[in-house]
Parts: sequence; C-alpha cells; structure tokens
Amino acid sequence: MGAMTSTVAAKFAFFPPNPPSYKLVVEDDSSGRLKMTDVSDRQNVDVLKLKTKRGSEIVAAYVKNPVASLTLLYSHGNAADLGQMFDLFCELSLHLRVNLLGYDYTGYGQSSGKPSEQNTYADIEAAYRCLIETYGVKEEDVILYGQSVGSGPTLDLASRLSRLRAVVLHSPILSGLRVMYPVKRTYWFDIYKNIDKIPLVRCPVLVIHGTADDVVDCSHGKQLWELCVEKYEPLWIKGGNHCDLELYPEYIRHLKKFISAVEKSGRLKNMTGSSTDNDSKPRISTDCREKSRPSTDVPERSRPSTSTEKSRTSVDKRERAKKSSENVEKSTNAVDQPEKARNSIDRFGGMMRAAMYLCDAEQSVVIIGFNNVDCFKRKLVVVDTLEAYLETICNGLNRAKELGDYGNNVNISEIVSINLLMYKGIEILAFGVEIFVSLVFG
Repeated sequence: MGAMTSTVAAKFAFFPPNPPSYKLVVEDDSSGRLKMTDVSDRQNVDVLKLKTKRGSEIVAAYVKNPVASLTLLYSHGNAADLGQMFDLFCELSLHLRVNLLGYDYTGYGQSSGKPSEQNTYADIEAAYRCLIETYGVKEEDVILYGQSVGSGPTLDLASRLSRLRAVVLHSPILSGLRVMYPVKRTYWFDIYKNIDKIPLVRCPVLVIHGTADDVVDCSHGKQLWELCVEKYEPLWIKGGNHCDLELYPEYIRHLKKFISAVEKSGRLKNMTGSSTDNDSKPRISTDCREKSRPSTDVPERSRPSTSTEKSRTSVDKRERAKKSSENVEKSTNAVDQPEKARNSIDRFGGMMRAAMYLCDAEQSVVIIGFNNVDCFKRKLVVVDTLEAYLETICNGLNRAKELGDYGNNVNISEIVSINLLMYKGIEILAFGVEIFVSLVFG
C-alpha cells in the first residue's frame, strides 16, 4: 500500500524532456570541470554532480553573482530540465543579485534514476546540502524557489528548516490530486501535500500565479497564500498562463521588491543583535522524515494577516472538518524498498480477495470480479460523487488490511490509483487488464 504515492507520481506527475536538452562533457583543460553542452558559455557557472541519500546522481548548476548576499535554490517545473532553464537562471542571478543553484530531479536531464515524489525530496536535500557544505552558505541566507511541481520539494524542505530567509512559490499546486480533482480533503495516497505543509513554514512567502493558468488553476496559489503564516504581498499576473510568467515585466519587478525586502529584514535582525542561531525552534535535520501530520484542511489558528487586502472567507471555513484518512496508512516507510516478486499463483487469490474488498454493495464503486487466472469479468459502475468514491476506496482498504488477505505480497495500490485516476473513465477497462496481469505475473 505504501507504494501507491510513488505509483501515482511516476505514472501521472513526471514528464522529463526526452531527449534531454543538454549533455555533460569534461573540459579539455587540466581542471576536469564539467560543462553543459547546448547552452550559452558562462564563466561564473559551476556544473556539479550531486549524490542523493536515495542513491541517485543528479546534475546541478551554481550561478555565482559577486555582489550577492543571498542564494536562491530553484526547483523547476515538470516538463523542463537544466538546459531549458539555464538562461533564466543566469538572468535571475544577474537581475536579482543573488547566487542561484538549480538542479535536475532524479530521472531529468542527465540525472540518473527514475523520478518519484520521494526522490524529489532527496534531490532538494542534496542540493541544499551542497550549498551548506560546498559553498558555505548559511541557512538564513537561503531562499527556496519552487515552480509548479517544484513547489512540492520546496515546501517539504521549507517545513523542516526553521531559519530560512524566504520562500517563493511560482504557479504552485495544493497537492497532486487536487490538480486533477477539486477534492476537499487530503487522502493518504495523495502526493505533494502542500496544503498540509504551508502552515509549517515560518518565513516570508511570496506566491506568484497567472490568472489564466490552464494547467494549475490560480485558486491553488490563492489558497496556499491564505494558509501562509507570514504572508508577503502576492502577485496575480492578469492573463498569465502556466509557463509564461517570466515574460511579464511585473514578474521580475515584484521579485526584486521581495528580495530587497527580505534582504533588509535580515540586516535589521543582525543590527539589533538577534542571533539566527538562537531561534525558538531548533533546526530540523533534513535527513529525517517527519511523521505524518493531520491535514490542514482544518488548519490550526494562524496569526492575523497584516495584508491590507479585503478580508476573505478563510478556506478552512469553506471545508468541513474531516477525519484524516492518512490514518489508514500506519507506516509509509516501505515506499523506498523494491517490491518482492509476485509470480506465485497463490498470491493471485489474495489479490482477488483484496480487490473484492474494495467493492461496497451499499455504494456504487468500481467492481472487479475474477473467474480464474485466464479469464475474469469486469464491469464499471459510475459513482455519483468523487467524495463517495474515495471514501469507499479507503473503507475497502481498511477492511482488506484488517483481514490480512493481501499482506505484504500483493500490492493493490495500482488497482486503486488506476481506478481513482480513471474515475468515470471507460479507459479503466483497458488499463485493468494490463495492470492486474503485470501485478500478478510481473
């Protein structure tokens, strides 16, 4: 069950450019420095290979600005890699007067491995560690910048670092599932649960979103901004889409204003003798994953906003209090471990029973019946609401888990993910055959 989030992410969330937009070569001189091909030649850029704690080797580019006091750690969007982002990184470093470290996720560009949610968390930790250990950057001089899906690793790291200078969220997502469906609660199998992590960020947060975004609706950015503890004036770019915000003059203008503000706030703290080493909260190690938290769809009381904007109805009042379905998953520690082979015919019986436990006679849900290994029947019953569907899925998982029919040998996560993501879609009939056969015999 723990592999479901990785399954959803790998199959539906990641689209690395293929082929990559650049290659890596070693310079001819004795320095042995790495260089990216097919990008402009810059003398102030270090190209690096970083090892993550999950075993991947990712590529990063560090752009130096001699007058910079702050460093931007940039997590790019989904269908992009370092080669495509390189010129923007150099321009941001120049105009914002910051050092900038950009990196490719596992499986992107010339980084090794396959992309997954957990890998992106390890990727940003490796990049952050590089800033601290290789370049001597202090935590309080780091600004995390997350674009689109990059808002996931950005907020995950930001929620575990207490002395960050600031965070920038560029066309961010509330969560992976909420991009596809406007669900009102956080399910344990969702990915990039930014809605739950944003209240844990204790530094200024700037949110930038286009009002005409047809990939991630602008409401995602607005709701995240509502949940910020320390809000900064947001930027809603009128007519801006998902991938063109950098083309609007107000984008760089507002970023400059934000960088200047957080830079001055840091200087004021130093002048008054406030030590960033004596914060009320200790620094949380990025090597340790935190335990799952209750969903912030019913967030704790946040500090009053200093914004002069017209007060809005709090998002938490628009949503009912809920029982967190994350309790279904007692432990997700197994997501990093490869699954055992499932070639035994005995396990097929377990899968049949587990699949049937997903059915609920009282609610309409996808019902899958098996006759035998070679022949099985399928029928699709459309549910009235997605909420009822998800509730039934969770109930079925609980029941199957309690009865222990599938144990650790049968992974029904892909069954649920396919059903969920193909909700009300006839494609499930075709996908079902492929998935079940691969799960049992593959």
